[in-house]
Amino acid sequence: MNENRIQQVLEVERQAQEIHEKAIREAQQLPVQAEQEGQALIDSARVKAEEEARAMIAKAQAEEETSRILSKAEQKNRESEALAMSNFDRAVAYVLERVIKTE
Repeated sequence: MNENRIQQVLEVERQAQEIHEKAIREAQQLPVQAEQEGQALIDSARVKAEEEARAMIAKAQAEEETSRILSKAEQKNRESEALAMSNFDRAVAYVLERVIKTE
């Protein structure tokens, strides 16, 4: 009987040792797993930030291009108005000159 009890105790100790070793292996994996998960979060945040930055840059460039086109159109409009006024003045002068000559 004693030998049977000794075998049972040895078996319990062996199982306890296996459980202990497994717990140590799992504990050693926790920092590695945490680091991998942390790196995945960092990578995900970086990708999202880069996408948002690209979108903001594209929007800013579009707004800048719109402003540039609008400014150019306004400048052309001012030039056309100035030219029209110049032609108008010349046309009035021509008409007045013709009216004066026919009288």
